[in-house]
Amino acid sequence: MIESFWSRMQIELLNRQRWRTRIELANAMFEYLEIWHNRRRRHSALGWLSPPEFEHQTKTVVA
Repeated sequence: MIESFWSRMQIELLNRQRWRTRIELANAMFEYLEIWHNRRRRHSALGWLSPPEFEHQTKTVVA
């Protein structure tokens, strides 16, 4: 599973530009992980919804 993740990050982030410093790269990786991958990306385990969409759907059903 981790190989799949690294492959996606390589395609979606690392192959798109060059960074001048390690700090720039670290910030870009953090943003990719925390903003895009964890919050916006659709997950197969959640029925192809993003985590916020899944939470909203779950709250709507429970309420």
